Formats: sequence, structure tokens, C-alpha cells
Amino acid sequence: MTRKKHGADASSSSPSPQERAPQTGARLETGRNRTSRNGAVAFTIIVFAAVCALVLACAQALAGSIGLAALVIAAVVGALAASSVHIVMEWERAVVMRFGRFNRVAGPGIVFTWPVIEFYTVRIDQRVAATYFGAEETLTSDLVPVNVDAVVFWMVFSPKKAATEVEDYASAVAWMAQATLRAAIGRASLAEVACRRDQLDAELKEVLEAKLDGWGIDVIDVEVRDIVVPRELQPAMAAAAVAARERDARMTLAEAEADISDMLKDASANYEGDPEAMRLRTMHLAYEAVKQSGGTLVIPSAFSEGFTDPDTAEALAKAAKQS
Repeated sequence: MTRKKHGADASSSSPSPQERAPQTGARLETGRNRTSRNGAVAFTIIVFAAVCALVLACAQALAGSIGLAALVIAAVVGALAASSVHIVMEWERAVVMRFGRFNRVAGPGIVFTWPVIEFYTVRIDQRVAATYFGAEETLTSDLVPVNVDAVVFWMVFSPKKAATEVEDYASAVAWMAQATLRAAIGRASLAEVACRRDQLDAELKEVLEAKLDGWGIDVIDVEVRDIVVPRELQPAMAAAAVAARERDARMTLAEAEADISDMLKDASANYEGDPEAMRLRTMHLAYEAVKQSGGTLVIPSAFSEGFTDPDTAEALAKAAKQS
């Protein structure tokens, strides 16, 4: 299936065309890896051969010979028996229809159906599947074309809905995921798409869960793999990111300064009514400064004589011992 290649304005880190989801065509690649069913096919052949042999043996015993009628009867009975006994794998469920109407979900193991009146339309794989999809040259809200690749992890929780509500549920998941991705990109700016990948993942998962629930499909996770912006816009995007980080740093510094200002204001209110405590705090700060520099603190006599109150002198002595 043909896929578009990135233009000259796309980043060289983009995935190969084989990894990108196609934009046109009847079906999307779902990435499902089918396990071999050779054992189930061999079992059906064995059932057919055994029933045919049994019918021919009965004809030989009753008529003494095997004619054309016996061969036809053996083939018909063998085909009916083979179509009535089925092998359903552990991870599969068989949707059984009776006269064209849903009857039951059967499996895993050996499943029996009535010849002619019952048949099962499809075996539903209930393992977790990974579907790769993308949006090429999709315009953002500020009219910038971007290429986005993503993967959705999903599984079928209701085989009945998956078989009766949608024609090809695997391809439907891929197409729905691609349409949802394009719509999400169109609602966001280039900066939001490039810098808020987690939010884009969460938005895609929420929308897909709501849309696919009616088809019996559960979305486990959605991950955006790659976002490619035009090459000429990459320097501007880098500058915008640096500016955003500087703005955040300045806001953090401003918040810290506001907190410090509030604490200083509270401290000033506490010291306002206690001059001795203020002088004691001043001496303590001076002592800490001299201690770090290794110098000597000289206290003028006029300053020291201000501590005439015995309680203040005792508090000063205790502070000096603690320092």
C-alpha cells in the first residue's frame, strides 16, 4: 500500500513511510499478528475424513459394496459433521448465529453447532492489539501543517457488539483513531501540540473510549510516537520553549520573594513593640556575619550600655552561649 513521504520541510527524525498509517485506500494496516490455526484446520480435516470413513464402512457392511451413492452420502455427512465441530483458541470467542440471528458467544475449546441452521460468523480475537495510525500535513489551529504518528492499544470486551455493530472492527478502530487525531490537532495550536503531548494522549484516549464503547471495544492506552514540525519553524519553537522556561523561573522567584516579604513583615511586627529584642537580633546577625568571615566584633560602649535591664542582659548572655 502506497504511503506519502515527508516533504523537504519535515524533520529527518520522522519514521519511515512503512511505519506510517496510510491516508487513502480501502483498509488501514492494523498491525495485528495472527497466530497459526493449523491445528484447528487439521482437526476439521480429521473429523471430515473420520465421518466419511465411518459412513463408507456402514455402506460396505450393509450393501456389501461401495457405490457412487455411498460416496456422495459420505461426502455430505462428512461435510455436515466438519461444519458442526469447531476449535476456538483460548484467546478467541466464536459468535454463533441461528437462522441469521445472534444466538450465543461460544468458546474457547470445542464448539458444536447444529448443521445448516447454525453457523458462526467470525472468531473474535480478545487479545490486546496495537494499531498504528497517523495524520500527515494536518493543520493546527494556527494553520501550521504537522505530521503526527501515534499508536492505540485496545481489546474487544464484547464479541457480540464487535461482530454485529461494525463490519470490520479492526479497520474501524484505525480509521476512527486517525479521524480523532486530526480533529484534536485542528483544535490546538502548534505549541500546544508539540509541548503538551501528555494532554493530547489523554484527549485521544477519552474520545476514542466514548466512540468505540458501542462497538464492544475498550481503549487501553493511546501514545503519540512522533510529532514533526516544518524545519523552518523549529528554531522558533526552541526559542519559545526557552522563553517559557525563563518565564516559569521568574514566576517562581517572584513567588519566593513574596513569601520572604510576608515573613519579614511578620517579623517586623513582632520586633516593633520590643526594642531590646530588636537590638539582640541585630547583635546576633552581626555576630553571625563576623563568625563566617573570621573577623572580630567590636561593640561600642554606648550600644552595650543600652542593655541596662537585667532580664535583657541575661537573654543576651544566653544567646552568646548558644552561638
